[in-house]
Amino acid sequence: MMVLQKWKKYLFRPIREFCGLAEGATYFWPRWIVLRAVGLVYVLIFWNALTEARVLIGPSGIIPAEGLMPHLTNLFGGPVAAFFRAPSVFWLGAGDGAILFWSWVGMAAALAVVLNLWPRLALSVCWVVFLSFVSCYAIFSSTQMDQLMLEVALLCIPFAPAGLRPGLGHDSPPRPIVLFMVRWLLIRVMFESGLFKLLSGDPHWREFTAMDIMYETAPFPTILGYVDHNLPHVQHLFETALTFAAELLAPVLAIFAGRRGRWFAIITWTMLQAGIQLTANFGWLNFAAFGLGLVLLDDQMLAGLAKRLRLRRWHERLQAKAVPVTASPRASWRLRALRVALWLHFGIAMYDAVTVVTLGQASFSEDPNRPWHYAYMDFRSANAYTLYATFTPDRVGVEFTGSNDGGVTWRPYLYPNLPQQTDRICGFIAPRFLRFEATMQVVATLPERTSTVPLIALKLLERDPRIIALFENDPFAERPPTMMRMRRYQLKFTDWATWRETGDYWTKTYLDDYAPMFYIDASGRITEARSVEETMRVQAEQGNPAAQNYLGSAHMSGQAGARDLIQAERWFLLAAGQGFAGAEHNLGVLHSDPAFARYSRTEAARWFARAAERGFAPAQYAMGWLHEQGLGVPQNPSQAAKWYRAAAEQNEVNAQFRLGLCYYRGLGVRRDEVEALAWFTLAARQGDEDAAENARVLAQQLGNAAVAEARERADRYASLSGAAPTKP
Repeated sequence: MMVLQKWKKYLFRPIREFCGLAEGATYFWPRWIVLRAVGLVYVLIFWNALTEARVLIGPSGIIPAEGLMPHLTNLFGGPVAAFFRAPSVFWLGAGDGAILFWSWVGMAAALAVVLNLWPRLALSVCWVVFLSFVSCYAIFSSTQMDQLMLEVALLCIPFAPAGLRPGLGHDSPPRPIVLFMVRWLLIRVMFESGLFKLLSGDPHWREFTAMDIMYETAPFPTILGYVDHNLPHVQHLFETALTFAAELLAPVLAIFAGRRGRWFAIITWTMLQAGIQLTANFGWLNFAAFGLGLVLLDDQMLAGLAKRLRLRRWHERLQAKAVPVTASPRASWRLRALRVALWLHFGIAMYDAVTVVTLGQASFSEDPNRPWHYAYMDFRSANAYTLYATFTPDRVGVEFTGSNDGGVTWRPYLYPNLPQQTDRICGFIAPRFLRFEATMQVVATLPERTSTVPLIALKLLERDPRIIALFENDPFAERPPTMMRMRRYQLKFTDWATWRETGDYWTKTYLDDYAPMFYIDASGRITEARSVEETMRVQAEQGNPAAQNYLGSAHMSGQAGARDLIQAERWFLLAAGQGFAGAEHNLGVLHSDPAFARYSRTEAARWFARAAERGFAPAQYAMGWLHEQGLGVPQNPSQAAKWYRAAAEQNEVNAQFRLGLCYYRGLGVRRDEVEALAWFTLAARQGDEDAAENARVLAQQLGNAAVAEARERADRYASLSGAAPTKP
């Protein structure tokens, strides 16, 4: 009997308290606070819809909702099945007017929740309208933030007090089953997030290194995130421990340790959410999670806190309002229906969590109960929460860059907040959620490339003002671009020393092209460049001298098909006409080829000279060779040595070898074996075998002092040319 009493005291009583069955406990103020927080989050949600939804899913948006509905109807064999895959009011119409109308309807409902006006109806409207947007957002709703708020709104409908202006709702106190379900949602968000971190197998959680990359890969890291990233690893160990305490230990104590356990859960949960919000800008997620965490309170806990803080008036007010009231009787069939609905939701949510554990999120298509799963999954209101269960180890983004001069210069479209420039860090924008920018962060890391990014590039080329407005400014206000490319880049936080020296928070490395370049062809149509050759041809036709030189080289070498030296000359002349030294050099090579119809050593020397005067090292070497051999110019060893040295100082390996020979033989310069050895050494370092052999033989002939002097000269020349110094 004694054992049973202890079990009842230490286990069953805390569980009853968690389920809202504690004697004398009331929940009016916690409910009031939680519902106001939910309303504020929905104000932010629908403000985002007002500013971005028409651009994202409007008729001329990135992914028009108007095209989604008939596509789903055809795909699933009828409107009923299609509706279950995309439950939305936009089946009635998805034009700009409809999107704006429903955004304002949602905003009005959210404000009604904040102002405590007919909260049950207002929450119902919030759920329906937001579900309608989420169903059409597609890739723009790829995170669990939206799912969480849909589930919160759905469970808060019976949680809210009845009536038009219910105040604290003394006439309709929260029923224990409803309070339990809302609290259980919080426990699921907490515990599932922690559990899936352990089950995911991600080494960052297993090895306690998650916080080493958390801030760098967060959506919009703040200056505090930068500071935290550069703190010692021991600080990150503490943060990881806090995460597991808030997500694994806290929910257990909230259920089994009574009010003290719930205080522990609230405090650790609040610390975790505040830290994430201040460092990582996860939109409204952390604000919503914090607000939901307050559901663990009861009026007596708040009154006790006010008393402990010596807030006498608040203590008296809380006690006066916290009067236990018996819930008004409800028709038996309505109460039964509510219980059935809530327990059904409970079962679905648990089934979803078990499915993720056993099959994994990516394997739902293999679920044997797939039809049952599809019956509710797209309502997104009973979910498994795997928040940050795995990490993308690198921060990768997609950058849109345009050009209006044939690709000679490229100008980026700058995101207002998403990290892109190395010397900028995001401000504190949470709890606002920037749906477009957040999605661009997500798509850059997906294993498969999506069509969304090319669609955005296409609309930028079309000069769609609403798409351009998503970026910080229009980099082509004076003259529109004619080509657009999408490049993936990687960002890494700098350390303190780099920041102090350069002012840069990031180092930026370009990885690859996300998708082929788009360009406007001669007829004004936007076309995709499907190969490197086509890209170069387009840029060459628009006057890019580097591309013109590339095409000329391709025709001269036969890379573009059969050798066509006439076409090669045409492209080289176009580039040379713009002062492109590489093309001038290639014209010299072309005129040196006996197969060329206008073969001429003299003409070759003229083009080599033009490029050499511009400081082009291969042309300088060519001029040295022509003067040494007397080809197209009078033989002149002094001029040969002069051009060899000019090219050798730019690390041109052939020139370094020939210059070494000049000094060894005394051709055009005073004979100097030490200087010869220095240049042979530099050429040998670049893999020239003849130079290496000459250096070996010459080093054997010279004394140690001369070899040391040659090495010192080589090191000095290497530093001037940017080459690596000689190893002793």
